[in-house]
Amino acid sequence: MKRFGYFSNDRREFVITRPDTPAPWVNYLSNGRYTGLISNTAGGFSFYASPKDSRITRWRYNSLPIDRPGRYLYLRDRDSGDYASPTWQPTRSRLDRFECRHGLYYTRISSEWNSIESEILYFVPANDDLELWRVRLKNNGQSPRRLDLFAFVELCLGHALVDLINQPNDQHFNEVFFDRDNRILFASKRYWVTYGATVKQANQEWDRMVYFASSLDVKSWDGSKDQFIGSWRSESDPIAVEQGRCSDSEITSGDAVAALHMPLDLAAGEEKEFVVILGAAEKRHYSQTAVASVDRYRDLSNVDSAFENLQQTWNHYLNAVQVETPDDDMNTMLNVWNPYQTSVTFQCSRDASYYHGGLLFGRGFRDSCQDILGPLMARPDWVRQRILEMCRYQFRNGSTYHLYYPLTGGGEVTGHSDTPLWLPLAIVHYLKETGDFSLLEEKVRFHDKASAVVFDHAAAAIDYTLANLSERNLAKFGPGDWNDTLDYLGREGRGESVWVSMFLCYILGETVELCNELGYKERAGEYSDAYRLVSRAINDLCWDGDWYIRGTNDRRQVIGSAANRFGRIFLNTQSWAVISRVADDERARACMQAVAEHLDTPKGPQILWPAYREIDPEIGLATRCVPGKKENGAVFNHPVSWAILAECLLGHGDRAYEIYRKALPMNPVVDIDRYQVEPYVYAEYVTSPEHSTEGQASHSWLTGSSAWMLRDGLDYILGVRPVYRGLLIDPCIPAKWFGYRVQRRFRGYHFEIEVENPDHVNTGVGRLQLNNEILPDRVIDLSDDAIRDCLDREGVNRVHVVLQASKEKESL
Repeated sequence: MKRFGYFSNDRREFVITRPDTPAPWVNYLSNGRYTGLISNTAGGFSFYASPKDSRITRWRYNSLPIDRPGRYLYLRDRDSGDYASPTWQPTRSRLDRFECRHGLYYTRISSEWNSIESEILYFVPANDDLELWRVRLKNNGQSPRRLDLFAFVELCLGHALVDLINQPNDQHFNEVFFDRDNRILFASKRYWVTYGATVKQANQEWDRMVYFASSLDVKSWDGSKDQFIGSWRSESDPIAVEQGRCSDSEITSGDAVAALHMPLDLAAGEEKEFVVILGAAEKRHYSQTAVASVDRYRDLSNVDSAFENLQQTWNHYLNAVQVETPDDDMNTMLNVWNPYQTSVTFQCSRDASYYHGGLLFGRGFRDSCQDILGPLMARPDWVRQRILEMCRYQFRNGSTYHLYYPLTGGGEVTGHSDTPLWLPLAIVHYLKETGDFSLLEEKVRFHDKASAVVFDHAAAAIDYTLANLSERNLAKFGPGDWNDTLDYLGREGRGESVWVSMFLCYILGETVELCNELGYKERAGEYSDAYRLVSRAINDLCWDGDWYIRGTNDRRQVIGSAANRFGRIFLNTQSWAVISRVADDERARACMQAVAEHLDTPKGPQILWPAYREIDPEIGLATRCVPGKKENGAVFNHPVSWAILAECLLGHGDRAYEIYRKALPMNPVVDIDRYQVEPYVYAEYVTSPEHSTEGQASHSWLTGSSAWMLRDGLDYILGVRPVYRGLLIDPCIPAKWFGYRVQRRFRGYHFEIEVENPDHVNTGVGRLQLNNEILPDRVIDLSDDAIRDCLDREGVNRVHVVLQASKEKESL
């Protein structure tokens, strides 16, 4: 890792020291509406609200050269004709110095070329739908320099997938023109396809107008890619840059770009600053919006104020929870990069990444229900609105869209058997964090028009699943469960998912607890009976001797059994047997021991073992994946996070911490050239020893593992987690630790928690003291008047915890 970069001293930036990283190392720029992905060499793309339906700029990853185009600046020496890109791409000129700093929703790239020092700060301001490139250039030479600067982006303008597969036809609707009075380049499209269209052929224009401007004087411009790039050329050698001037092209058809040419002279030692502005305005009012925004940010003091506001916003976000443990890597993840990654995942779901290119997905329903776990501590208001949004994509019978499209409406119904059950999980977690039970009384329309309060939406999801059990009282597989690649086990309606059955039991248990809080005794009784029914079926039918099977197909053939040749053991049905409390103590420990014996790798447990080496059409896509990658035997970080949680529930602090350490992204195990992806955020999976490229990771950033890893670390290892009454203090730590500290904002209070471990145990709270008052149990009970009287609403509330050997857990 150190060969390519390092964390800054405050850990809030990852500093990349050379441009040729093993793969593009990426960051996000976003205000929740306007979003850009940016690599360490300024590659990536921008979009408004949806990367598929409302793409602003083009981007190509799976072609050579990779990671182009992007948001580029060209520097040209007017006297010599030499030119280079200060971001290395796209010219890939030799730079005398290079550095990229990825921070929280900003990226700063600095370099030096031919005695011209440059620094470009990229970010999206909170209140305006645009991105800013704040540029500083300095002449470190002894002679004056005459430069021609070119700012450039390649435009998509609307639906990215249509642009990709039908580019020759789609470009007929592009238009680009230059506003000479305001010195702004505008671009849009007269035809826009969306998945929300209710007719076979859309009859609408893209509702955005892109604008591109600078605080420098614009001498020439181009809206035509052909004119700017030239024939048989690429972004690396545009004819306009080579000739030192754009052709002032405007188009009503053709490939669209936005390019601005700006002369700049620098005396020896002189430094100048300017800004480039790329935005997207609602078309109805585009001129008024664009002109006002450009005028505002041509004043660099407003750019600086916007950036200061961005930093303050995200510093406050991070300060919701801060930890100090003996593990610096754990501190780095829990304090900065893990909460940051979960905020990105919350905003972008799975549809705005370098791996799918923003082309394939909408907002995943199951994904969004889990993504709320990250920002919930810092921005519960975001989560409340997301829950209400998801309720609107549920049907009256309790089923839901699997993917939905917030920008254009509608979605995709797939029948995945687990998807509806994630809604109650999101609701329960919100209630435990906030104590805001008013959410349950909010009335929300189902997607098929009828309305119900939020509690009834949660109940509908559970009732739908219970109504679709097999005759053996197990959940049906359908066309897949959480593991989308087990997609042909249950297409005929008989295959059973043991994991969904366990997940159903978990949701039933959580909902029984909620019903008891609310006084819904009859509903609590019904769901308790259902829990016992399904739990009994799992234990009677699905225990394989040392672990639980994964499921059955439509012919009731078993997968995940010792009798199988491939896929003998699956991770999820072992961890969730513990999480759902379906397994008794003996079986819980046995199945997790089987995980350690059969699934463990240097990066954590595999998703299954051994990998399938023959295609089985009655199982599906998992058997078609390459052995050791993806769902066919890779170390899939999402299930790994659940294994950590299960080990904590068993009181296995050393084992939980061991797996957590293995999974950390800055612990690649193999050489970083093999690992490839960013060492500062979690990837979806890491290739297991069952493939020759063991240790190679993929699909970083947008993964559900980020939220669960965050909650594993905070809620279960450090053991500071919300319950309905307040904060439960229940650590499960490595015995070698002497102690740790946690600062936590919770329901309007600020807690500073110090945990001591003099007996070097894993678990067991011997004493809990709040502001010098000894508490009777492990919960800071905010429903107790006496405890509330001890609290300081304005200041710091100090919690002192001592772990003791006599209190260490012996069983579940």
